[in-house]
Amino acid sequence: MGYSKEDVLRMAKENDVRFIRLWFTDILGMLKGFAIPISQLEMALEEGIGFDGSSIEGFTRIEESDMIACPDPDTFKILPWESKGAKVAVMFCDIKNPDGNPYEGDPRYVLRRLTEKAASMGYTLMVGPELEYFYFPSSSDVTPLDRAGYFDLVPLDYGTELRKETVQRLEQLGIEVEYSHHEVAPSQHEIDFAYKDALKTADNVMTYKFVVKKVAQDNGVYATFMPKPVFGMNGSGMHTHQSLFKDGTNAFFSADRPYYLSEVAGSYIAGILKYVKEITLVLNQWVNSYKRLVPGYEAPVYVCWANRNRSALIRVPNYKPGKEKATRIELRSPDSATNPYLAFAVMLAAGLKGIEEGLELPEPVGNNIYEMTPEERAAAGIEQLPEDLHDAILEAEKSELLRETLGEYIYSQLLRNKRIIWEEYRAQVTEYEIQNYLPIL
Repeated sequence: MGYSKEDVLRMAKENDVRFIRLWFTDILGMLKGFAIPISQLEMALEEGIGFDGSSIEGFTRIEESDMIACPDPDTFKILPWESKGAKVAVMFCDIKNPDGNPYEGDPRYVLRRLTEKAASMGYTLMVGPELEYFYFPSSSDVTPLDRAGYFDLVPLDYGTELRKETVQRLEQLGIEVEYSHHEVAPSQHEIDFAYKDALKTADNVMTYKFVVKKVAQDNGVYATFMPKPVFGMNGSGMHTHQSLFKDGTNAFFSADRPYYLSEVAGSYIAGILKYVKEITLVLNQWVNSYKRLVPGYEAPVYVCWANRNRSALIRVPNYKPGKEKATRIELRSPDSATNPYLAFAVMLAAGLKGIEEGLELPEPVGNNIYEMTPEERAAAGIEQLPEDLHDAILEAEKSELLRETLGEYIYSQLLRNKRIIWEEYRAQVTEYEIQNYLPIL
């Protein structure tokens, strides 16, 4: 059972909370919000708080700007730091129209709608994302703060204390952390939290990003979830572990089928493989995202699955006896700069579509896909993810699945935003061109 409105009012009073931050995201996954004094909390819980949505990316037109932020009591948390001596709490909000109906441009509503569809089929999507990020001296300086590598410790790992403080803050906010460590690239890090249902996990992702950035800022450095901040180094992914549960049991596990994957799991994987190019615009929404999706840096490029092969788009970890609940798939293409609400929604939509269509699981790829020739990949039926944002836009434009999942409004607004970004980007004159062409042309 989650918190009720009465629980929130009681906890706020008992802890002498002075202000409440009301959080939500725009369609790009940027955290937005405003604060209300404790005197307005009861009204906010009963009626919501009105705000002007005309300046929020993808939210609404100026002539239709009135929005209502309705805090979700179950997301109530007291922030583990004070603002000038005053305790502050936070709640995520569902955005509604003035008539009380859900606002179609709210990413949280998109995910809620998809999880309700899954529930109507008897399923609950459980998700465990791994979000990588970097620490740098500032937002304009990408000089690594250390030269450490995967799982390195002090003195090589500059971020040990920063991660420790971040984990403590996350635990104080009720987010169960499984482990943290230095990642492959210098100055790159990862903190993983526990498997939860999709909506709670999306809220946790937004909270995680906020806490990582705040702890970094408080310690005089900058944390970024930019997919590929430094050329020649690994980028930051959001490898997303996921499985469907039904009646409390893992619907992905089968003791008597190949790879211990049930028919449901096979169709779910096949659905993602079939539709992944269409949903890549959501999973990798920035021009910079496609600088990460290149061979040689552990990011997937080719559309296939494997048991242990980390060059595959989908990896299925090996089954361990007695760990049936841990049977899951790992989608490796999303990056850390995605909107988690929309990302989890399109993953779920593609997987459910595979189940509805009765798609069969293809054979896994055992070889390192990067070492295969183009002819070998073609013979194996292995396709490639979009190579840049423009390719992803073209795939999204013809996708009925994406239109249906996001709803007409977010679908059209997202495409509008990405077309503008691509046109701005492709017109830029880069440092590469100056260095390589100016001296000779």
